[in-house]
Amino acid sequence: MPPEQPGALVLRRFLLLAAVSLSFLVLFRASDSLGFPPRFSFPSGSSASDDSPLVSGENRLEKVLKDAAMGDGTVILTTLNEAWAAPNSVIDLFLESFRLGDGTLRLLNHLVIIALDQKAFARCLVVHTHCFSLVSEGVDFHREAYFMTPDYLKMMWRRIDFLRSVLEMGYNFVFTDADVMWFRDPFPQFYLDADFQIACDHFIGSSDDVQNRPNGGFNYVKSNNRSIEFYKFWYSSHETYPEYHDQDVLNIIKFDSFVTDIGLKMKFLDTAYFGGLCEPSKDLNLVCTMHANCCYGLDSKLHDLRIMLQDWKQYMSLPPSLKRVSILSWTVPQNCSLDSLQHYDSPGKDLQEEWQD
Repeated sequence: MPPEQPGALVLRRFLLLAAVSLSFLVLFRASDSLGFPPRFSFPSGSSASDDSPLVSGENRLEKVLKDAAMGDGTVILTTLNEAWAAPNSVIDLFLESFRLGDGTLRLLNHLVIIALDQKAFARCLVVHTHCFSLVSEGVDFHREAYFMTPDYLKMMWRRIDFLRSVLEMGYNFVFTDADVMWFRDPFPQFYLDADFQIACDHFIGSSDDVQNRPNGGFNYVKSNNRSIEFYKFWYSSHETYPEYHDQDVLNIIKFDSFVTDIGLKMKFLDTAYFGGLCEPSKDLNLVCTMHANCCYGLDSKLHDLRIMLQDWKQYMSLPPSLKRVSILSWTVPQNCSLDSLQHYDSPGKDLQEEWQD
């Protein structure tokens, strides 16, 4: 048989390579038609970049928390929906308070914004570093959730369940509503021996007295078996009291023997340091945070928050000698009023009294 010409040999090798490539292409398309997933997939609402790896779900949350955590594993958490995420709305005032506050700017490095809808997540990526998308199927959290409406209740209980998962991942957290203004670093005012400490709508003078009226919009919780069991109990109690929000239920279960049995150390934070429109901090030399609580409606809340920030700017503009003797006080509440919420307060109070009886 005569030797094969070089040109024919090259042609044969080319045809063999083409056949192998075609076979791989056919197999790839067949696997795609059968629904086999691609090797990589993007998590919802994120993109491929050095600071946004191709991970999702719990792994994605773990990375965000790890990136934001302090040395002792503490993170600052807030939740955000579309209504509060719009430009010039609550989230902008919240972030501004950290920039205006005394020693609070660095704390933004440890803040994680938990977005409850895609538009809130998109806005978070524009204004902040650490963002996580917590979008629940079949639940629409993008609108303003009016107090005690079904959407409001779902949002509050979704939050409690999420915070339980953060504790189970081993992270301590300060949870803060986005309508809490941060004016000073609060950590020096926290109790070292408490598992769970929470701000109050009304503080009666003792941090150990369960008669204090806590507000779930600001709390500091350490991750341990006691706090995890407490959050499980708190969340499961919404089935016992299905028409009440997390704060009303907390006001009931804080008397339960279960809290004592698990050894949870609970403390209530003094409104002198952790105030709100319900009970403003009286001394601007002491205040750490101010909450736009006791306020119904987004427009009213925004109005009073802006005035609150202006009050703080005026205080910060004083020289140190005048700050110490300053008689400046808050000029809020104005549009916000406790009276607007009184018709919601009675059911929770009645349940609390019934539980104590």
